[in-house]
Amino acid sequence: MTFRQLEYLVAVIDEGSFGRAAQRLYVSQPTLSQQVRALEAEIGGPLLERLARGVRPTAAGEALLPAARAALAATERARRAARMVLGLEAGELEIATVGTVAFGLLPPVLRRWRARHRARTVRMHEYRDGPVLAEAVADGSADLGIGPRPQEWAGPLEPLGWEEFVVVLPPDDPLRKHEDAIRLSALAERDWVLFEREHALGQLTEALCAAEGFTPRPAVRTAQIAAAPVLAAAGLGPALVPVNIVAAPQRRSVRSLEPPRARELCAFARSEWSPLARAFLDLLAEQPWPGREPGTIAVG
Repeated sequence: MTFRQLEYLVAVIDEGSFGRAAQRLYVSQPTLSQQVRALEAEIGGPLLERLARGVRPTAAGEALLPAARAALAATERARRAARMVLGLEAGELEIATVGTVAFGLLPPVLRRWRARHRARTVRMHEYRDGPVLAEAVADGSADLGIGPRPQEWAGPLEPLGWEEFVVVLPPDDPLRKHEDAIRLSALAERDWVLFEREHALGQLTEALCAAEGFTPRPAVRTAQIAAAPVLAAAGLGPALVPVNIVAAPQRRSVRSLEPPRARELCAFARSEWSPLARAFLDLLAEQPWPGREPGTIAVG
């Protein structure tokens, strides 16, 4: 039983798919499958049940999973403890974040980091939502997390700013004729561009629409952060997205919400800030993060 085999097993269970796990780990699917089969052979039975639309853990897999996660977290903590002693000479900063931050907010910060710390690389881990991100940081998977404010966080945390949610409208939508903010209820009869149901932004869209008395009808669902505003601007239906992921060509299609909604973004760490994390935090403080406008409802 090796560290890599446990890592592969946990990734397959988390993703529910060999293909998605292989993409997440940057390995080929045959290599991943071979290692999981080798682990099953050593254990003496199947750890995963192969289904028509994915995989799920067997009873043996469920029993092994907590110990596997603990072993991975312990190994990561040991590695990070050694790196923390080395400080800025360690050469690599590990950041955990969510897709909207990675795509829409971090590129200029990373560009400045590269200019000032060329010898010190950044390794970025993207997670599907805030709770999973917070869990990963708490387990020691990164030097710092950047994303939605985690609940009941015991470690150091610094607020950064607010991420506003907007609607991207199709070119032929009548509401594009008006520059005013719009209520979600005005879009109740539209077919929508939605994120996948298990995606945090998909859940947020459906919750906000439900609060205004309707269930959005999907024209198309996507798991790709950058695809949603593009699909909406191409005419497939409105999409609810953070404004920072909308590229310049789609900005004319954007309308604010009435009342406005936004979520708070923070930087946080498991324990004390490492020297590398502190240096990156200083760069984050230079970023002009948006504040919370009066009347904005906090979401997410």
